[in-house]
Amino acid sequence: MDEKETLRVGAAVRRQRRSLGLTLAAVASRSGLSVPFLSQIENERARPSARSLDRVAEALETTPARLRAAADSARAVDVVRAAREDGAHRVVRGRHQLSALEFSGELDLGREFQHRNDEIMYVAEGAAEVEAEGRAYRLVQGDTLFLSGGVRHRWRATLPGTRLLCVAVAEHIDATSDPRR
Repeated sequence: MDEKETLRVGAAVRRQRRSLGLTLAAVASRSGLSVPFLSQIENERARPSARSLDRVAEALETTPARLRAAADSARAVDVVRAAREDGAHRVVRGRHQLSALEFSGELDLGREFQHRNDEIMYVAEGAAEVEAEGRAYRLVQGDTLFLSGGVRHRWRATLPGTRLLCVAVAEHIDATSDPRR
C-alpha cells in the first residue's frame, strides 16, 4: 500500500465508522487496536499494516478491499472538464456521496424517474418543465426545484440550448434513516 493510498484509507475508515454509528472506542474494542492508533489512522498520521487493516475492516463490518475502493473515491479534489456535446455529462466522477449530471440540448428523456434520495434540479440556461406529484412546474434560468427521495418525476427541456444540473444524494447512500434516532 503506498503512502497516498494509506492517507485516503484513513478517510474511508472514518466514513465507514461514522456510517455505522460507532465510536473510536467501540472500533478499538472490536479490533483489539488502541484508540490512539485508530485515531492516527483516521487522521492520516499512521500507516496501518496489512494485518491492522484487516482487523479494522472486520471491526467495521467490511473488507480491506472495500476500504481501499472507498479510499479511491475519497479524493478531495477532482476536475471534470466541460462536455462539449449535447446530452448528459457526469459532473462528479466516481462513487461519492453526491451524484451530479448536467443535461444539455433539446432533451425529452420520455420516461419517469424515482430516486431513493433527495435531488435538486437547477436550470443553468434555458427552461424546462418538470412533472412531479401530479403537478407541472415551469422552470427558467436560475430556478431550482427540490425533490425529496421517492418522488416520481419526469422532465423535458422547453427551449433549445437548455442546460439543467441535477444533483442528488447518491443511490448507494442510505439517506432515508436519521442516525440521531
